[in-house]
Amino acid sequence: MIKVCLADNHPVVHFGVKSYFKDHSDISLVANVGNFMMVRDILLTKEIDVLILDLELEGLSSIFEVKNILKNFPKTKIIIFSNLSEQIYAPNAIKAGVAGFISKKEKLETLGQGIIKVNQGKIIIDETVKKNLALIAKQNKSERLYRKLSNREVEVLRYLSDGKKNNEISKILDLNEKTISTYKLRLLQKLNVTNLVDLVNKAKTLEIV
Repeated sequence: MIKVCLADNHPVVHFGVKSYFKDHSDISLVANVGNFMMVRDILLTKEIDVLILDLELEGLSSIFEVKNILKNFPKTKIIIFSNLSEQIYAPNAIKAGVAGFISKKEKLETLGQGIIKVNQGKIIIDETVKKNLALIAKQNKSERLYRKLSNREVEVLRYLSDGKKNNEISKILDLNEKTISTYKLRLLQKLNVTNLVDLVNKAKTLEIV
């Protein structure tokens, strides 16, 4: 039996996933948590084979925190289960070491299949992501600029798009404010814009945020 922990902000997601896997022959949902701090506590106290994680989980501010979980609990596979833009977050999530990325738009059957596959050691990206990446590969150079962004740059861009100031982002990511300014400058250069408004609009156009 594959032991699974679901980490998500929304009660309706917990209810739906719990109900779906209630009588599953291969998967057992042994833990539910509503914030990132509880994830470590669960992993320390229970044997979890697969962690289903939403990148927008309360308390989770950086993909690097996910990397730390993978480093400290190497036997646990992570599947990102999220509504965030697949085009940008799926590749970065896989790069960070997670075993798969599944959109919440997919059926729970797809999530179940994904759990089984990653438990077998496979890396999975759902078909929607693969199709999106294939389409992007055919787009012109300017439309592919997002692929040059690092995980940190994507995170900073996300918070800038949410209206947060440099000092606020520095506290969230636990980085020097000067470092955030440097990331902001890099984003302007990489996305070929000259101001914050255009930067945010470009990010939305490319579905980065």
